[in-house]
Amino acid sequence: MIIVQVKEGENIERALKKFKRKFEKTGIVKELRARQAFEKPSVTNRKKMMKAIYVNKLRTAEE
Repeated sequence: MIIVQVKEGENIERALKKFKRKFEKTGIVKELRARQAFEKPSVTNRKKMMKAIYVNKLRTAEE
């Protein structure tokens, strides 16, 4: 459960912003989206490899 400490007289928008930041850091939304559609481990590994190749190409092109 996410708890946000609100100071006396603090603006509600600021407290909401703190809540959203903490909520984003927990990674709940990311995990929820990942669980909605199952992805085979081989597909996950392939995506990681493709991303690594892409990043490597960008680094070599930069130099």
